[in-house]
Amino acid sequence: MMKNKMRWFVGVAAGATLMSSALVGLGVAQAATKHKTYKVAYLSYGVGNSYDAPMLAAAKAVAGANGVKVVVFDSGTSYTTQVSQLQDVVNSGQYQGIILQPVYGAAMIAEVKVAIKKHIKVVNIDQILGTSYTTDQIQVKGLAGNVVFFPSRIGTQLGQLANSACGTASPCKIGLVHNFTGYEPDGAITVAFQAEVAKHSALSIVAEADGFYDKGVAQPKVQDMLTAHPDINVIVGADQDCEGAQSALTAAHNTTVKLVCYGGSATGQGQLLVANTPWFADVLQMPATEGQLGMSMLIKAMKTGKSQGSKNPVAGLPNHGILNASNARSFTGEWPG
Repeated sequence: MMKNKMRWFVGVAAGATLMSSALVGLGVAQAATKHKTYKVAYLSYGVGNSYDAPMLAAAKAVAGANGVKVVVFDSGTSYTTQVSQLQDVVNSGQYQGIILQPVYGAAMIAEVKVAIKKHIKVVNIDQILGTSYTTDQIQVKGLAGNVVFFPSRIGTQLGQLANSACGTASPCKIGLVHNFTGYEPDGAITVAFQAEVAKHSALSIVAEADGFYDKGVAQPKVQDMLTAHPDINVIVGADQDCEGAQSALTAAHNTTVKLVCYGGSATGQGQLLVANTPWFADVLQMPATEGQLGMSMLIKAMKTGKSQGSKNPVAGLPNHGILNASNARSFTGEWPG
């Protein structure tokens, strides 16, 4: 275990310019073999999302250092669009590899199996490719690699942190900002969160809304929560939701509500270092590291023909991957927020 004073994350800017030594450490050669070039399709959840951009930049940096061409497909957060894009990629016969960042993993499985049957190497990153959201292991036979966290763990952690944020408040009223109700991984996070909250009789979820990972959407939703429940104690959501919630709290001159967030962005880290901030804690995620590892695994799989297995970038982090005011200076967020 490294000392806490060491920086654990590649910074947002550094995610776009990975050092050659880091690539060698991952076992990736510095140039693609002379006798063959590789073309890779990168299927993004949403290129415009501030969480996804460093992931793509890091993957491109690894590819560029190895002479691999990357073609990006942007689903715009639509899983039906992404399924169609994957079908086009597989049917084109132009690609030796695919990086898949699923919008809804269960919908992608059938076409991924077609790709594998056609000897296209597929590495899954960030979101679960499968039907179980309580594991970070490969769920599709023949997958060349898997770099994911698992959502249920985040939900449990958020529930535990909400209980801590409540302190001695009884009852403690909680507002939950979903992002895409009814779709995974949001559903798995919610189920695990609700299960953890149910363990504590003083806690109750009194308001829910969808924030769509957009602070501009989350702000008015939280304002509605505050109007309906002026005595609310804690608001839970992704970092973008917490940013919107913070704006709503400022507009309402509310200095009592605490925010429990997930994402581990540079914004979250910065807010935890501010005196009298509403941010209570932030569950860490590592998008740039996911992009870096995913592309490294794909290149090795294309060159060797061998699966690279599963890696969870947040497993083993200090403090179980939870960022708070006491340790915030020891981390650097991999995405802006």
